[in-house]
Amino acid sequence: MSTSRDINATLVDTAPAVPTNAAARADVPVPKVEPKRTNLFDLERVQLEDFFEQVLGEKRYRAHQVMKWIHHRYVTDFSDMTDLGKALRAKLEQHAHVHAPSVVLDKASEDGTHKWLLGMDAKNAIETVFIPDKGRGTLCVSSQVGCALNCQFCSTATQGFNRNLSTAEIIGQVWIAARHLGNVPHQQRRLTNVVMMGMGEPLANFDNVVRAMSIMRDDLGYGLANKRVTLSTAGMVPQIDKLGELSDVSLAVSLHAANDELRSELVPLNKKYPIEMLMDACVRYALRKPGTSVTFEYTLMKGVNDQPQHARQLVQLMRSFDRSVQMKGAAKVNLIPFNPFPGTRFERPTDQAIRAFQKLLNDTGMIAPVRRTRGDDIDAACGQLKGQVMDRTRRNSEFRRSLGQQERGDAAA
Repeated sequence: MSTSRDINATLVDTAPAVPTNAAARADVPVPKVEPKRTNLFDLERVQLEDFFEQVLGEKRYRAHQVMKWIHHRYVTDFSDMTDLGKALRAKLEQHAHVHAPSVVLDKASEDGTHKWLLGMDAKNAIETVFIPDKGRGTLCVSSQVGCALNCQFCSTATQGFNRNLSTAEIIGQVWIAARHLGNVPHQQRRLTNVVMMGMGEPLANFDNVVRAMSIMRDDLGYGLANKRVTLSTAGMVPQIDKLGELSDVSLAVSLHAANDELRSELVPLNKKYPIEMLMDACVRYALRKPGTSVTFEYTLMKGVNDQPQHARQLVQLMRSFDRSVQMKGAAKVNLIPFNPFPGTRFERPTDQAIRAFQKLLNDTGMIAPVRRTRGDDIDAACGQLKGQVMDRTRRNSEFRRSLGQQERGDAAA
């Protein structure tokens, strides 16, 4: 992730110079092009401090005041930030704005789950889901409009891929939910956890996701503890290593099968980063943070990966991980009953089959809770998020090309 302090070069887009023409008539007015204003949702603390110092010519602590107004009080109009002087507010109006995604649809489930359809631009929208539970409230946040990884059992994959979300579009989801829930930082609050498990592959949008997670964990942002922010990945190995160097968030891996043949069918990324490579990366991640665990998500699909031999393979893989990390229980398993969506060929196993699979794991001493299905009446359950993606075929191929270029660049480095 870029850490350049040259805020003028990286954060503010200024208008290009109008070319001069000696033959141009002197009486023809030159159109004035206003500079593009910076969306302050895009900036984590250090970047915002740089913006105030380098662009506005203000003291760095002023950035802290503005962060509190935005993320603690949910104020986006500079004129309402009453502890800022008029001159500073005028400069902010000239050079910046605070723009969150628009709420297209606001829908509540009978079980208390809440889903927002949020407009990112004129053509694309994503979904964000809040899941309340005893003593906690978890927000499932999207990182991309659609997804290009084509996991066979995921509804988002059927929508194709359009683009990455900006930091502002990612943290804007948290801002909208926290405002709706009436969150008050450092007090009892309803939003206690964030999981990057919505639409998209978070590690394919690395810089923007890491920056957004920094704001989530900042006391001037949403003040969430590292362990309360979880990033879920299908297994982008180089980016897992990079994440371990830059962040202390919890890691979850979309595993879904413990042998390469089946996982490659379900999660095509496995062909590039097979299970052995993926597990080695997870071991390195866990060893960087002694005492922490990695969660492995396993979606149970009828007749596909829910048989006794699949459970035995999973136990063997998890035990190997624990030995490598030298900590019992370093691998945690979440069992997720498949949530159907229109057009899918997969089915949810019976409750009896789910309990039998879980028992095989429990009998070896492994704790493997079954994730309770929430929000399925509003298509907000795990694997059901769709959003709205335009021109997906062209965007899909473009993204896969850029993904290949990114991976080649990482390998060269």
